[in-house]
Amino acid sequence: MNHNTPVPPLSPRPLRHLAEVHRRVVTAGRLRAQGVSVAEAHEQCRPGGPWQQLLPGVFLLHPGPPTSEERLHAVLMYAARERGTGVPAQPGAEDPHRPVYAEAMITGLAALTLHGFSSTPPLLSLDRIDVLVPRMRRLRSAGSARIVRTSSLPAAEQVTGLPVAPVPRALADAVTELTDAGAVRRVLTEAVRGGHCEPAAVVRELNNAKLLSRPHVVDAVDSLLAEGRAIAEDRLYRMVREYGLPDPVWNVDLRLPGGPHLGGLDAYWPDQAVAVELDTRAPRQDEDALWSEYARKREHLERLGITVVHITPRKLRDAMEQQATVVRTALMASGDRDPAAYVVVLPR
Repeated sequence: MNHNTPVPPLSPRPLRHLAEVHRRVVTAGRLRAQGVSVAEAHEQCRPGGPWQQLLPGVFLLHPGPPTSEERLHAVLMYAARERGTGVPAQPGAEDPHRPVYAEAMITGLAALTLHGFSSTPPLLSLDRIDVLVPRMRRLRSAGSARIVRTSSLPAAEQVTGLPVAPVPRALADAVTELTDAGAVRRVLTEAVRGGHCEPAAVVRELNNAKLLSRPHVVDAVDSLLAEGRAIAEDRLYRMVREYGLPDPVWNVDLRLPGGPHLGGLDAYWPDQAVAVELDTRAPRQDEDALWSEYARKREHLERLGITVVHITPRKLRDAMEQQATVVRTALMASGDRDPAAYVVVLPR
């Protein structure tokens, strides 16, 4: 081919079923399928040329800066290589029904921005976009693509047609790179306040990523757990009010008369001897010990004839009516039980 002759634009016919961005961002493999060799593609990417190479094997078919959408698709095309070929995949090119970007998803700060976080930078201001791939992939970070490997790939969530890591995993990958304590606290707080996920899910991912040894992360997690408990308590008040449950006494300690402390409860109905305890344990290294303590307290109270209803913040958020029914059923069943032991109720 005469290198001074521009390569004709790709025929749109085979690509008609693809999104418009897939006509602007293409892989070397897709170009070859259209009769454009790698050498010819590189020729079009010379200074002043009509194309540019965004990442190894991934080309942008127009001059000028790529849009944030083009950058995201380019990173995914680079990471989602076809098995055994070493060639970046062109999503949907042969089979529009197959998963678009198998085994690759956006994570870290870019993922949080896609999930709608306001405390993370706009996509165009990110120098690098994190992309999560299986640990066994032989792939290096390059250009704007930072490869993050994992031994257990989560199920991707589709956001604006892109595979994106779930919020807890994206948070852990973002926090790995953040050194500013204020930035860590802001993203963790927004995750809970914005209703993106529960604190326990965040702490589990941070623990898996071995980030809980970093002082600025531990401080932010303590704030996060306090924030999460406050939100869960507020939902519990709302559940009692909105579903017409009788008013309990709130935040109390129980003791046997002249005897030992039995434990704190979030809500207690003395006449029916029914208690609600919010399970706001965070999955850290001492989770088993904490769960044993919960179980011991529950068993002790139930031996005294007190029914204990455990509610997780997630169930309160996602199934409040169902939880109200559980509590109402326990209250109604109290008349069929033997009377509970007399206990002293003290404010906590």
